[in-house]
Amino acid sequence: MSSNKTLTQKVSEIIVSTKFDDIPDAALDIASECMLDAIGTTIAGASEKTGVGRISIEYAKQIGGGGDCTLIAGGVKVSAPAAAYANGTMCHALDYDNTWWPRNHPASPAIPATICMAERQNSPGSEVLRAIVLAFELQGRMRVASIGRNSGGIFHHPGIGGTMGAVTGVGTILGLDRDQMTMAFGNAGSRAGTMTANHGTMTKPSHSGIGSQMGTEAAILSSLGWTASDDIFGKGGFYDALYGEGRSNPPVMLENFGKPYRMVDPGVSYKLYPAKYSIHRSIEAGILVAKENDIDASKIKTVDIFYPPTALIDRPEPRSGLDGKFSMQYGAAAGLLDRDVGISTFTDERRFAVDMVSLLPKITIHEDDSIPADFPKSWIILRVTTENGQTFDKKCGQLQGQAGVPISRETRLRKFFDCVAGAISKKDAETVVAITEDMRNVKDMHQLMGILRNATPH
Repeated sequence: MSSNKTLTQKVSEIIVSTKFDDIPDAALDIASECMLDAIGTTIAGASEKTGVGRISIEYAKQIGGGGDCTLIAGGVKVSAPAAAYANGTMCHALDYDNTWWPRNHPASPAIPATICMAERQNSPGSEVLRAIVLAFELQGRMRVASIGRNSGGIFHHPGIGGTMGAVTGVGTILGLDRDQMTMAFGNAGSRAGTMTANHGTMTKPSHSGIGSQMGTEAAILSSLGWTASDDIFGKGGFYDALYGEGRSNPPVMLENFGKPYRMVDPGVSYKLYPAKYSIHRSIEAGILVAKENDIDASKIKTVDIFYPPTALIDRPEPRSGLDGKFSMQYGAAAGLLDRDVGISTFTDERRFAVDMVSLLPKITIHEDDSIPADFPKSWIILRVTTENGQTFDKKCGQLQGQAGVPISRETRLRKFFDCVAGAISKKDAETVVAITEDMRNVKDMHQLMGILRNATPH
């Protein structure tokens, strides 16, 4: 690689030159697992109770026209950008899609766009897996390069790095060459940006949809000859504009790219609760302390949570069940009250139930600077004091499914079947599992996408 190539050209060259046979089995297996997880959360997201799925489907039908890409749970095919938007939004609608560190949601912007384009292009499953691995790797390397950026700040990553992940996935399926991929990244740089101010609203899940759509459009336009900056990742470009000048180290993107792939090491985190990952420890601590001590939640006097400085999750009175996904207090209350947290936890019905309304004011959170803020090394302590003066503490560090704490295939499949129950038949669900687990040998995406297209929201 000659030194006169731009950083973006070098990144693009690595992506387009990586063949299926270059990727280790471990990465391909995880890509298959992530694909199944994303399909499950997308189908579940179609039935999100505030209407995120319903409106996204209707919107895609209005703007998508006649197309050749499946609108999941929509019963029709629409244009690639419309499908990418709706499917990406639904994938993130419940905040149930996987995550990792440095923080990002790598699946919801990239996988819906990739499988849509693979359907359109009649691509084999091996190409789908290659595209997913590279899309995840690109996003991971971008986040490592931008680690100086405060992840609790203004911009939300699925609409930033996720947009570039979608470019990578879609561009790989389209067979873009190095220069076309470079132009696609350049174009996408002017389409990136989603704001954390919208957390707790219907707009937040659309950040993944926007990343998915914008990445798809940028890749398609590049395939048609559209031009853009040849070094969007260089000085004065993407990183400086969105992460802040001097707060990133873009050349890190190239360091050890795929050696190993980041979906293998440090790995991907699978969410077992449909909420912002930062509140999962409060949920899990609440569940465990209640079960281990058989606490009667109606007899709780106070709850104190000691946690590291973390933005966005101090919401003592969430405005809705949806807003509860971003409230550490609500997560703890749900764990203590129900000893089980799932999709129905984050509905208005549960948020405004008498027991929840009674317990929430008793919960106080305390920032503790001595607790590491880096998520993999962090923990919280939840302290319950009952009316008779008993005190119960629970420390929660590593989460089930967190990168480095693998969950079993049985646990992953239980989540998938829960997500799709009522939307597709048990037989179709088992077929989806069989197809995704054998993706490297799948001839094309049509059988799979037909099942997903005909899923029924409920």
